[in-house]
Amino acid sequence: MVTTMAKENISFILCIENKDCDDLEKGKVYRQITDHAAAEDGYVRIVDESGEDYLYPKSYFVEIQLPERAQKVLIAAC
Repeated sequence: MVTTMAKENISFILCIENKDCDDLEKGKVYRQITDHAAAEDGYVRIVDESGEDYLYPKSYFVEIQLPERAQKVLIAAC
């Protein structure tokens, strides 16, 4: 669960593809949890609205940089 993870392990990514993934929304910003093992296999770990994290193809997302204030708001919304 995200609340137990350190803030430095959280970043944000933008969904640009959702082929065969009905639970992803194109154009939506998701929280990403650093997962080196998943990254080696071409996946990213994201947290959905339920608060649970899941693996998705890395090619479905682009990394984005948000202002610190926006990051704090999104993290607090967890």
